[in-house]
Amino acid sequence: MNFLDDSLLPENQPPLVIQVAPYGPEFLPGDSDDIPVTMDEQVQKAVDCWNAGATVLHVHVREADGKGSKRLSMFNEMLARLREAVPDMLLQVGGSISFAPEGEGSDAKWLNDDTRHMLAELTPRPDQVTIAINTNQMNVCELMSADDVAGTSLALPAYQQAYTEMTIPSGPAFVAEHLRRLQAAGIQPHFMLGDAGQLETVERLIRRGIYTGPLVLNWVGIGGGADGPNPRNMMEFINRCPDNAVLTIESIMRNVLPLGTMAIAMGLHVRCGIEDNLWGKKGERMTSVQQVEQFVRIARELHREVATGAQARQIYRIGEHYASADEALGKLGYLPNRQPGERGAPLRLAA
Repeated sequence: MNFLDDSLLPENQPPLVIQVAPYGPEFLPGDSDDIPVTMDEQVQKAVDCWNAGATVLHVHVREADGKGSKRLSMFNEMLARLREAVPDMLLQVGGSISFAPEGEGSDAKWLNDDTRHMLAELTPRPDQVTIAINTNQMNVCELMSADDVAGTSLALPAYQQAYTEMTIPSGPAFVAEHLRRLQAAGIQPHFMLGDAGQLETVERLIRRGIYTGPLVLNWVGIGGGADGPNPRNMMEFINRCPDNAVLTIESIMRNVLPLGTMAIAMGLHVRCGIEDNLWGKKGERMTSVQQVEQFVRIARELHREVATGAQARQIYRIGEHYASADEALGKLGYLPNRQPGERGAPLRLAA
């Protein structure tokens, strides 16, 4: 991404899209007063986050007993109710479906490829499904301190060990087929990327015509197999994104606020919610709604507009698709593919 002399001026920045993840699938209901369990509570949480200023909802679903749901019928019910309750909110289903271990000490696993492919068959269809790229470690506990997990199930040694050893299964065959199915269903993939190497893989998918849509993505600075929350890591990732990518900054626990504040100042977008962070200042819990409200206040202090639902849909380019790899590369701001016999850097065609 390029920055001009006037890029930090809010009147030249897009409205801020706030993505909220209020369902916290790695936590159990007793871990926080802010975990919705019943379907009514889960829908109401979406309404509350929308009213606070969030325009993208990261969706996971819980069963009546509080466990993460793996049933597509539950997701269908949730999506149908959300379409009525928050009709202007973008609905983004978490591609892991549920990675919560069944019991203390059991493995924390993402569901198998066939089950995850069924996310392309959800009815009503969501606006987005998240997708991770490249099979990789996902140790969500690496950066969490004892203070971060105090009073939660993640403080239990066996439970924490399960999440420490978790991996993301996302090999080339799965990714290609998943992208094919999502695009055929009119669902936008939202790329969840932990480092520049994963971004390079996405670029290759675009250059080969496997993915031909907008590049809407999160930099997931959570450590444990992804970049850590070092601003140098974030800036390198930003530098590597093409100019027309839509980039949201995501991190973990109390790193969410400082990195999100940088993102707002730079004209990027933010994610918050209890899936990522339970805390305000040290030792004080903060709800998902409070986190959204905090980012709204920061945006206002920086004189940056907060996106409406319609603006978020336009910024994310929901429904947009390109006819070829060449068109996608041009729309996204990448250099074109090299033509036979061409030497040097391929040049962009003049408009």
